[in-house]
Amino acid sequence: MTYLADLFIDGVWRPGGGGERFDVVDPSDSSVIARFAAATEADCSDAVDAAANAQESWAATPPRERGELLRSAYEVLTAEVERFAEIIVRENGKSWADAVGEANYAKEFFRWFAEEAVRIPGEYRLSPAGDKRIIVDRQPIGVSLLITPWNFPAAMATRKLAPALAAGCATILKPARETPLTAAYVVEVLRRAGVPSGVVNLVTPVPTGPLVAGMIDRPEVRKLSFTGSTEVGRDLLHACADSVVSASMELGGNAPLIVLPGADMDVTIEGTMTAKMRNGGAACTAANRVYVHGSRHDEFVERLTAELAALTVGPGLDRSHQVGALVSTTERDKVAAIVDTAVEEGATLVHGGKSSEKGAFYDVTLLTDVRHGSSINAVEIFGPVVAVVRYDDVDEVVRMANDTIYGLMAYVFGEEREAVAVARRLEAGMVAVNRGVVSDPAAPFGGVKQSGLGREGSSDGILEFLEEKYIALSETS
Repeated sequence: MTYLADLFIDGVWRPGGGGERFDVVDPSDSSVIARFAAATEADCSDAVDAAANAQESWAATPPRERGELLRSAYEVLTAEVERFAEIIVRENGKSWADAVGEANYAKEFFRWFAEEAVRIPGEYRLSPAGDKRIIVDRQPIGVSLLITPWNFPAAMATRKLAPALAAGCATILKPARETPLTAAYVVEVLRRAGVPSGVVNLVTPVPTGPLVAGMIDRPEVRKLSFTGSTEVGRDLLHACADSVVSASMELGGNAPLIVLPGADMDVTIEGTMTAKMRNGGAACTAANRVYVHGSRHDEFVERLTAELAALTVGPGLDRSHQVGALVSTTERDKVAAIVDTAVEEGATLVHGGKSSEKGAFYDVTLLTDVRHGSSINAVEIFGPVVAVVRYDDVDEVVRMANDTIYGLMAYVFGEEREAVAVARRLEAGMVAVNRGVVSDPAAPFGGVKQSGLGREGSSDGILEFLEEKYIALSETS
């Protein structure tokens, strides 16, 4: 039976003011699993009002209390991790293992920022002239609009909510329309943990663009934190510019994975499988362009083909499958078109390359003879597709790796000293050396170039939601 899911505004779950709803679909079979309330302009305005009214009291709440609330939410998510994962699978389509991995990763942001809430730094020092004391205080930036994508609906919500709440900011969460149920569950957990009315709000505006722009234009909104495509990020930056709203952005990626001549092939294959197949390839950090030195190319392709052939694709609730569905048939068809174009441009299809007739499934796929600069090298694939480019010179591969407008993530496999040297030359905010994943709540996550602005996680994450205030105190003794 399809159930009705609502907005969360000022501490109350409520339907949208216009009475409209949209379908939330299980991508494994296209069935409708929920009908979510569509937020109107008035609903969005109410959410901003609620957050603005709650801002002063939440900012004044002792950091320890804010941290304890986040810790309580962490404890709930830990106890309910399988329920959490099931919601993710049902609306996103990913495999069970990927969903459990995301659920565990997501809850860690609540634990990390529960601890960071009491460590907000400040400064107190004598000026060089000796005439005053320089006091630097860090205060909550204010009402924060948080916009999250569909590929990691849990982790992206907690990675934004946790530092904002720890810093003392009231929030408005706008999840992707494909995956609002996960966000609603996270918000409900925060309500159960005791978050005051108005401090956390959830809206799903329809139409999205104009209503989001309207919230950004409200003078009460002082922060936007967005994860999504670079194209949408540019539009949001324009909207922020009109009101001079502080913006943090984690945008698109086109991650290179480089296999150097001295790479340990066991480590390389294991790392490549993780870097590419985690989340079914639907990750901004996924290895999008795989560059393999000519001396190791054939061995790499042979061994990777065997590993890919061992994977099974199917519904995520069937725990025997390693790869689930893409989030929609639209995304499936987009991935299929990328592969078809690559083959037309001269790539060789070694494995996979087919879509399912039912559900948003796409075969695990391997392409070789891919040319640097071809279509598949220029787009985020966002699916279980490995595109291999052969190279012969390290300087050449560094140039190719950096030949993109993006700079979020990169991977290097090789003898450690040489791999680190190459990593330092790559134009990326994060580089994994001889491993397939870097994400950690304790590490700063973010990119360079057109992959974003600012950092999430680490101690940097909470600073995105704080403003510095300088107080000059006359020196009297």
